[in-house]
Amino acid sequence: MKEGPDIARVAALIGDPARANMLTALMAGRALTATELAQEAGVTAQTASSHLAKLLDGGIVEARKQGRHRYFTLGNADIVELLETLMGIAQRTGHNRVRTGPKDPALRKARICYDHLAGEMGVALFENLQQRQLLVCDQTGDVKLTDDGAGFVTGFGLDLAQMRQLRRPLCRECLDWSMRRSHLAGAVGAALLQRMLDLGWARRLHDSRVVDFTPAGERAFYDLFSSRPSN
Repeated sequence: MKEGPDIARVAALIGDPARANMLTALMAGRALTATELAQEAGVTAQTASSHLAKLLDGGIVEARKQGRHRYFTLGNADIVELLETLMGIAQRTGHNRVRTGPKDPALRKARICYDHLAGEMGVALFENLQQRQLLVCDQTGDVKLTDDGAGFVTGFGLDLAQMRQLRRPLCRECLDWSMRRSHLAGAVGAALLQRMLDLGWARRLHDSRVVDFTPAGERAFYDLFSSRPSN
């Protein structure tokens, strides 16, 4: 009998096309009902409930009840990172969806990855913070905020003390599926994106993972994070 973690079970849970569509929808960071997830997956409500029961049992999603509805979210940050990595592998190996649309370039430019900024602008942010020594990666691969980095995020209006109390890493590296380079996740990554939204630099598009920056917001972003991404 083989020992150790059963990756085949996890892969099977994620690999079913309907369940994969549900999980991709949850990457937008919003809690969704079974009915909404059935629509995303293109299956009946009964079939969606069966899929969700399997995902719950496997620890891939979590559920909470509010009023008459039950809402589903991704299980934890590791699931988000795994899905983003799988998207990168699918992109690199040519396993893309047949139908593309006008949102595809926008998704590659700036999108939400659960609760932080991804795409070209997310990668630009992460790399700029590293170049300025505001973030450093230690020998174990962990991403850490330097003292100068702490001063930077505080000066940008973020409550670092509050973030340190959260039960999640301050900074975490997340492999970007479209850029194949890393963007910033963790409490700081989430707070930076929320601050940009609060400042009116960008907005979330309805029923989409796209983060739409205004012209003024994009200028402010690159003023803060130096160089524009290369074409």
